Amino acid sequence: MPLTISKLARACGLSRTTVLYYESVGLLPPSRRSAGNYRMYSDRDLARLREVCAYRASGLKLSDIRSILDRPAGEAAGVLHRRLLEIASEIETLRDHQRAIARLLGGTNRLRRNRMVTKQKWVAIMRAAGFNDEQMHRWHCEFEKSAPAEHQEFLELLHIPADEVKQIREWSAGGA
Repeated sequence: MPLTISKLARACGLSRTTVLYYESVGLLPPSRRSAGNYRMYSDRDLARLREVCAYRASGLKLSDIRSILDRPAGEAAGVLHRRLLEIASEIETLRDHQRAIARLLGGTNRLRRNRMVTKQKWVAIMRAAGFNDEQMHRWHCEFEKSAPAEHQEFLELLHIPADEVKQIREWSAGGA
């Protein structure tokens, strides 16, 4: 039974716009057009879109997905192995960031004496490390939950005014 673009998108939990984008980059050509010139998709198209979704959920780039789908069956292993290595590298980078933060936290007395880290500088460091607002909020929540006194000390280290420190801690205690 042919599917319209809206039904196809809904079946995969995607927006209609996403399906149109996948079509525009060649991942999902429409199987045919109706008499009214509407896109119509087959069960085969649905299966292909589900494959695209599975690969996207694994963190693959669209170019890699296209490469996999355009190759004979069974040749996806090379692309998947390369992505696995990329993820391992990304994890190592995050661990490096974690260690750098731990070193900064371990040297709070020295940093406090030198007055070299401000809130703005810390936020810039976190953003450069790849943290978005939601991730920074989760970081604060975890810090507040696991070490509230140290969280207070850290916020003070950043020379944040006392009323703002109080707001950040309340916001952190409220959870994500």
